[in-house]
Amino acid sequence: MIVVGLMSGTSVDGIDAAVVNIEGDGLDLTVNLLAGQTFPYPDDLRSQILAVCEGASISMEDLAKLDGAIASCFADATINVIPENLKVDLIGSHGQTVFHQPAQEHQLGYSLQLGRGELIAHLTHITTVSNFRQGDIAMGGHGAPLVSKIDLCLFAHPKHNRCLQNLGGIGNVTYLPANHQPQWQEKIMGWDTGPGNALIDLAVQKFTHNQKTFDFDGQWSRQGKPCMPLVKTWLKQDFFNQKPPKSTGRELFGHLYLEQCLKDAQSFDLSEADFLATLTELTAASVAHNYKKFLPTLPHDLILGGGGSSNGYLKERLQANLPTVNLLTTDDFNVSTEFKEAIAFAILAYWRVNSFTGNLPVVTGAKKEALLGEIHYP
Repeated sequence: MIVVGLMSGTSVDGIDAAVVNIEGDGLDLTVNLLAGQTFPYPDDLRSQILAVCEGASISMEDLAKLDGAIASCFADATINVIPENLKVDLIGSHGQTVFHQPAQEHQLGYSLQLGRGELIAHLTHITTVSNFRQGDIAMGGHGAPLVSKIDLCLFAHPKHNRCLQNLGGIGNVTYLPANHQPQWQEKIMGWDTGPGNALIDLAVQKFTHNQKTFDFDGQWSRQGKPCMPLVKTWLKQDFFNQKPPKSTGRELFGHLYLEQCLKDAQSFDLSEADFLATLTELTAASVAHNYKKFLPTLPHDLILGGGGSSNGYLKERLQANLPTVNLLTTDDFNVSTEFKEAIAFAILAYWRVNSFTGNLPVVTGAKKEALLGEIHYP
């Protein structure tokens, strides 16, 4: 099948659209990227989304309009990414997360993605699968991370333990034990590690008065020096020490968290570059902290995906915090780092229409495997 995968993450920096050819059944898939492009949101729409993500009040009428506006942008991205004369069979649309509350003891979680699948199907005339997280959440899971089964499908190795670390706005990891050992699938782990690019991006936007949205290749951060006492203090935050399964979002690592970080930094007399270097160190150190605290053993390979995998300074700090691992990116395996998450939702849509379960309960905490996504016909 030819499938378009659509994803906009917690950075809200645009809609990643990937056109992929998928062949095979279950976990035995061949996936080839045919086209990929990122489509920025209009500035006013992005600002509204970010405000809602940060907890701004919104009327039900405005929420409904926002749902439709996001769906229209996702449909436009689909139409514009498809190569000429190529027939697409299916769309897998993650939508835009605006609220995420993890499952707690005896209480189901909540996760709200806007961008109505019905409208995308209508506007594109292509069958669309959306609302992927709800099936796992209904089974008591976190609805996150959902990429772990795709990581299992594409990156498992017979001899090497591997970590797939996504560095979007929020970081998440999938731990894949070497698959030659008995019951290896039962030992798979995955969870959100904490901030990826979110805090760095917010700080850059604050320091430049929104003239820049991210630290290209870590060039600004590289000019500074990390304040290690601050990093050690920040790593005491409850989330970093919470046992998996766990998930998070801008509800925690957003503007309010950044303001607290700035307040904490006042007594250290840091330059802007020093502060950005310290936030970058927090991301790298929090990944290492999670691995050392919760994994049975450190991985042989650490494979990066997401926007943070293009940040050279962040990669250097990850390697410094985890000196024994073999640091790679998904590009080294012919899976685009830029479009990995969009590819993942194309695969999840493919699995859904073929009635193959998309979650890993050992990762999300769900009671059992579930079909993920709602199918909408044009």
